[in-house]
Amino acid sequence: MKFVAWSCLLATTANAFVVPPLSTSFKTTSSSLSAATLEAPVRTPETPDRVATVRERFRRASEDAKQAVGCSTEDTGNEFWRTPVSQRDVTSDQPLRVVVAGGGVAGLVTAAACHAKGMQVAIFEQASQYAPYGGPIQIQSNALRALERINPKVYQEIVAAGTVTADRVSGLKIGYKKGVFLGLGEQYNKGDWLVRFDTLQPALQAGLPATVVVDRPVIQQILLQHGVPPGTVRIKSRIASYKELGPGEGLEIKLEDGTVAYADVLVGADGIWSSVRRQMHDLERGADGFAASGAAGGALNEAEARRMAKDSVLMASNANRRYSGFTCYAALTEHKASNIEEVSYQILLGKDKYFVSTDGGGERQQWFALIREEAGGVDPEPTADNPTPKLNRLLKEFNHEEPGDQNGDVWDDFAYELFKSTPEEAIKRRDLYDGAPLLTKGWTRGQVAICGDAAHPMMPNLGQGGCQATEDGYRLAEELATVKHTTEIEGALKSYYFKRIPRTTIIQILAQLGSDLLVDFDKMMTIPLVGPFFLYMTQFSMPFILRFLYTAEF
Repeated sequence: MKFVAWSCLLATTANAFVVPPLSTSFKTTSSSLSAATLEAPVRTPETPDRVATVRERFRRASEDAKQAVGCSTEDTGNEFWRTPVSQRDVTSDQPLRVVVAGGGVAGLVTAAACHAKGMQVAIFEQASQYAPYGGPIQIQSNALRALERINPKVYQEIVAAGTVTADRVSGLKIGYKKGVFLGLGEQYNKGDWLVRFDTLQPALQAGLPATVVVDRPVIQQILLQHGVPPGTVRIKSRIASYKELGPGEGLEIKLEDGTVAYADVLVGADGIWSSVRRQMHDLERGADGFAASGAAGGALNEAEARRMAKDSVLMASNANRRYSGFTCYAALTEHKASNIEEVSYQILLGKDKYFVSTDGGGERQQWFALIREEAGGVDPEPTADNPTPKLNRLLKEFNHEEPGDQNGDVWDDFAYELFKSTPEEAIKRRDLYDGAPLLTKGWTRGQVAICGDAAHPMMPNLGQGGCQATEDGYRLAEELATVKHTTEIEGALKSYYFKRIPRTTIIQILAQLGSDLLVDFDKMMTIPLVGPFFLYMTQFSMPFILRFLYTAEF
């Protein structure tokens, strides 16, 4: 099982990756993915024009996010959610009313999917703005299929804004020179490839396009412009509590500002510290809070991130969440990597830490440095003597010159190359949390459901967190679309849960095991026969793992 988990881990690497307009093209015989014959993309070097386009689009989308473009419509007093609902037949004149808590990717996709099925949708987002996000996110082949089914225009815009990474080498490297026990076996030099993967063929064999990576603010703006009606998102709207009014009678939802809303369905897409899940599962009040999920630091500024590092330790205990054992530094740097035309992404492995990098499009690199340590740690504040505390720590942890890091290991130059190209203020830090599959507690209760990180937070190793949230949104809307009378809502939500829980459980477990195995990598590679067998099994099982991830049915 551990070998399989390790293979899965390497499949698509660390969560949230890469970005806008395609430097690689697809050819199709049909505009519909389900009928398309896809050809393998061919890598072409990025031109100065494309580099400028990608960077400018990210800048504009980030500025729109800061100004809450698409989310700043003033209340009129006539919003559909202000009127109580009642038990009734569901028709085009009396559609289902759905309130989504959380305006991140999970919430926006869920709202877009429900809107596409003719439902009335409102999103209540607790933040006062969509703050610029620190990096891009992977939209893998399975999630692209879900988006195409939800809204072809959204799909087309995201593909047009994306960069393909499957057209070059990807996989696992050793981060430093490494021998084996008593010299009985192969010696590894820093930067040696251990395993390489083909993430393209499994997608093409399933009739799916290759993974693209897109900046999160760009995805948000695409979904706001093409996925939901204007005025759908209401910011500064944190849900304080909700009350079910009876089977088919809907819910009364109270916001912290005193506003009362009514809906047939409430969906909690409000992240790992979900307030909807807290009430659904009868958790203590300390189980929810303000936080952004993901390895790249989310929308938190530095002050919020420092406070959150402490708060998360308490919330995790109350919310039955698990600290992974890793703190993660991440950044997106405007830098043309020295190996950009040959390598799309790679993992450099070391003792109790590893380094991940991926093409960010527009001659940018997204990188993650994961270090094993206790939860709740923060870096020193910048001072005149130490103006770059995060960068200085990383340069020591991944030192590429003698005497090396604290273990005496001299690292491959590539991590140093990216660190030195990154400004201190661009580096985010986040402790990584996940959770056990909710097999007994479930994702639904009555007319309420949860999705995304609220339902299945996972380690970033498979890059499937956002992808599974996208699948959730598609499936939830499909099940709700079968409702003919509001008394059928509870059954439709249960059907959503039963159809999603097997797949997300497997992926959660594999992501967690894969992350845990990274810590033991150094020990395993020192054992004669075991190390080579371990790598062989990883390489052998990879196509099977990818075929499971890259499915058209979810």
